[in-house]
Amino acid sequence: MTAPLTPPPPPHEPSPEDRRQPHPDWQAKTAPGSAGHPVYPGAYEVSYGQDGPGMKTELREAAVITVAVALAGALLGVLWAWLTPHVPLVADATAVYLKDTEGEQAIGVDGTFTLLALGFGAVSALVVFLLRRRGGVPLVIALALGGLLGSLLAWRVGIWLGPPQNVVAHAKAVGKGVTFSAPLKLGAKGALLAWSLSALVVHLGLMALFGPRDPDPYEQHPYQATPPGPPAA
Repeated sequence: MTAPLTPPPPPHEPSPEDRRQPHPDWQAKTAPGSAGHPVYPGAYEVSYGQDGPGMKTELREAAVITVAVALAGALLGVLWAWLTPHVPLVADATAVYLKDTEGEQAIGVDGTFTLLALGFGAVSALVVFLLRRRGGVPLVIALALGGLLGSLLAWRVGIWLGPPQNVVAHAKAVGKGVTFSAPLKLGAKGALLAWSLSALVVHLGLMALFGPRDPDPYEQHPYQATPPGPPAA
């Protein structure tokens, strides 16, 4: 005969004291660089990095961008005075008249300025994006303010480089019956906003397509402990 086998001990039921004790895998840990402050897995999130180079640096960069964009308005003014169609005038002994009363040169003056401003806005936004590749309120304000200042500078430079502003003196200088060009005049003042609007739209599109992406906040991080699984059979 063989001795009866000893029955296995019954499973241990955790006592109330054991239930209050945290699981060893979920003890508080100290994250690197946390100066000894305990954190718990799942609650600790790895830092995504700094949001930017710092407010002072962003303000300095914004100031540089504003000045650079505004100074580019001088080139826009030169191109406007060079490419815009001139309005022909003719004078007699008593007054100065439009030579072509049905001409569209006056509309072309505003249209040329608007198209050039749109192009300058797109180029300035592209250059700023390639140099910085980061958004931010200071940068957006710099593009908008620089575009407005550049448009104002281009307007004044174009008028200065264009035909003389004194129409009567110009008519007397060329003589009666001789065609001469009217001074440049920007009739649609809304064209001064074209540069800023174009820069903002293009920069927003570039940031949406090629800008940095925020990491997934639910992604498993190296410092996040995996909850213990069921005991092996």
